[in-house]
Amino acid sequence: MAQGESTIPLKMLLFYFHAANTVIVTFLPLYLQFRGLDGTEIGMVMAIGPFASIISQPFWGYMSDKAQSVKRIMMICLIGVLISSTFFLQMATLPLLLTLGASYYFFAAPIGALGDSLAQRRADQLGVSFGAIRTWGSIGFATSSLIIGQILALTGIQYMVWPYLVLAGAAFITSTRLVDADVETRPVQLKDMGLLIKKKPFIIFLGLIILITTTHRANDSFIGIHIANLGGSEQLVGFAWFAGVASEAIVFATAGKWFRKFHPLIFIIGAGMLFSIRWFLYAILADPVLIVGLQFLHGLTYGVFYLTAFSYVTSLIPKYLQSTGHLVFVSVALGVTGIIGSLLGGMIMDNLGGESLYTYMGLMSAIGSVLILLYHIFPYGKS
Repeated sequence: MAQGESTIPLKMLLFYFHAANTVIVTFLPLYLQFRGLDGTEIGMVMAIGPFASIISQPFWGYMSDKAQSVKRIMMICLIGVLISSTFFLQMATLPLLLTLGASYYFFAAPIGALGDSLAQRRADQLGVSFGAIRTWGSIGFATSSLIIGQILALTGIQYMVWPYLVLAGAAFITSTRLVDADVETRPVQLKDMGLLIKKKPFIIFLGLIILITTTHRANDSFIGIHIANLGGSEQLVGFAWFAGVASEAIVFATAGKWFRKFHPLIFIIGAGMLFSIRWFLYAILADPVLIVGLQFLHGLTYGVFYLTAFSYVTSLIPKYLQSTGHLVFVSVALGVTGIIGSLLGGMIMDNLGGESLYTYMGLMSAIGSVLILLYHIFPYGKS
């Protein structure tokens, strides 16, 4: 395969970035708990990321479309990540965590979505499965969650900055070898942003998925604390993330075999109902080992949901607005909902406990699935 056709640098970039992201997603809540923050304060810090992403993801997506290059924007963002994370991941007081966290997430939030946007374009260009490329991000996340969990169990959660910097540095080095997708359309103009707002199926779909993705983001923020409250260790939390993301990697890797069999919305509805079942099970289980054992459902819920939703959104937006549209989708699906999930989840965790939090999450996922079913039945879901 010629260099211009090789997807190896992109796969490795996804591997290293998501491996680094493991340190944040999996262990930051435990680090904040170690520093003495309560559930509500942890929720505030975790909400800073989604809040920053609402601004940064559409901004960097627009800059990518305007420059007609994902590679250059990702390199800039990774430099910002390396600098800001050095300070953010060593802070101990709430004001500094909030301030430096906003700076860190401004650069970090768009990288995953930009990588996925480039993966979708390269997959379409080369005639390969998007999931076959994207699975390397899941492999990186799963591998890192297992290894970093064991390292931090030995050294202490307060040293999480060092493995993060090593992995983020590897991601930056790999980004210099990326190959941009061919662009055959004119550079995007600021006025073109209005076209996304006029895409009613796109806007309606974003509104409907909020109930489901809010529960996913709340779980991201609090599953580690929930397992710890049930008596689990940092190592067990690492195993939980490994089991979940390993199943996600399998779903992405096999997407070429099952993805085209039904309309994407059918998969999204099914994943939403499985989300509901998953959260209800987490609510009633008192043994953290059983929760880890059920983490295989992560692939059948989030893995299926994200892959099919990303593809469905791609079909709704013009080609020259692909990066912008993808990052708007991610900023809503994982940004807005991350704020809601982190803040409300923290308050529920503090006042009612983890069992109540997962019960409410189960109800929200079920309602969201029914609403998307109605969207699919009525005309706007026929795109």
